[in-house]
Amino acid sequence: MSKLCTVAILGVGSRGHCYGKHMFSMPDKYKIVSICEIKPERLARFEKEWGIAKDLCFTDADEFLKEKRADVLVIGTHDREHVAYAIKALELGYHILLEKPISPVKQEMLDLLEAQKKHPQKVLVCHVLRYSPVFVKLKELVDKKEIGDLRIIEWNEQVAFWHQCHSFVRGNWRRDEKASPMIMQKCCHDLDLLQYYVGDKCDTVYSTGDLSFFKREFQPEGAADRCSECKYINTCPFSAEWVYVTRWRDEKGSPADQWPFNMCCYDIPLTEEKIRKAYSSPDNVYGRCVFACDNTVVDNQMVTMKFKNGVKVNLTMSAFSADSGRRAIFRGTNGQINFDESEDVIRVQQFGKEPYFIKGSELCAEDKTGFGHGGGDVVLVETLYDMIYNGAEEVTALEASVESHLIALCAEESRQSGKVIKVHED
Repeated sequence: MSKLCTVAILGVGSRGHCYGKHMFSMPDKYKIVSICEIKPERLARFEKEWGIAKDLCFTDADEFLKEKRADVLVIGTHDREHVAYAIKALELGYHILLEKPISPVKQEMLDLLEAQKKHPQKVLVCHVLRYSPVFVKLKELVDKKEIGDLRIIEWNEQVAFWHQCHSFVRGNWRRDEKASPMIMQKCCHDLDLLQYYVGDKCDTVYSTGDLSFFKREFQPEGAADRCSECKYINTCPFSAEWVYVTRWRDEKGSPADQWPFNMCCYDIPLTEEKIRKAYSSPDNVYGRCVFACDNTVVDNQMVTMKFKNGVKVNLTMSAFSADSGRRAIFRGTNGQINFDESEDVIRVQQFGKEPYFIKGSELCAEDKTGFGHGGGDVVLVETLYDMIYNGAEEVTALEASVESHLIALCAEESRQSGKVIKVHED
């Protein structure tokens, strides 16, 4: 029989819930024994759903972290709380599953790296796309030189317009001084994958971008500051009615788990009436006009990177996208690879030959289909267990994750200064 790994979760928001859900579905490997969540309604829900003793459910993180309560701690709090909680958790003796980004502050990342050296426990960062079969396949194709030697990557992160509205205009990641710069928060996956594919450290970074649209000057004439009071509620593509009610109706997703609707309304199971009532409440941030919020993060950014091995990368992040997902072109000395996440296809063409195609969903094991991030979420949770107990490779260990964070910080410095920034001192 396999060893049972006990789990405590700090922050049962969207991501903390996601990892907890997968752990709860693996009773032969994991048992969730304690949770901490500042929102009482979410705490009560998961106390009941996961069968956790009431005296091991907390709303205060300091009280929760007074002692070790499990083998593993999942940290799913806001970005700027990650490092302090992780250092404390290491001191208590936890293995850690740490939601990305680690921190938007370079010194904090270095402090956490230093703290880990003093302890034998593992810290696994949630770069879930490294565990998604389609992104693993891209790495395999590049490494076996299917297109010769890699020279250029053109990468587009399409932030669907409704996703920008939800997370980065109305939601928790709308202000960089409270969370992280947009290039780190939204493109943390992308930068991690890019340096993973290139296989070397980044040398220089240049970036441009700004908040160009989701601000007061573009609010339509006569619009109200809350969607429920606005005459454009049924015609504006950014309205809370469209983003939460219409999309929820169209997607017909799991009423208990479906993001982002369950962030707007905590009253499970969801209904149109419940969602509409929730966003109409004057204290619900998701019911605000997108042109009347306090958001500061950019809605577009371009980053040009030169890596030490000579490979050049262009990354474009844009909120002006009808679709979500990544689109990329890998250009090599003997061919190119085109990848479109929303179309679920990899196209490989060697020069002078007919292209061949790989369907992304067919790479995913049958029991992993339908899970978040192309199966990456559930594979990450399985890998954590195997890493602790079976010596599995630490694919997204803390040390491996820091490089992408440094690139993001340099990109933000470049965007603000207009200068080319060196990522590492010679």
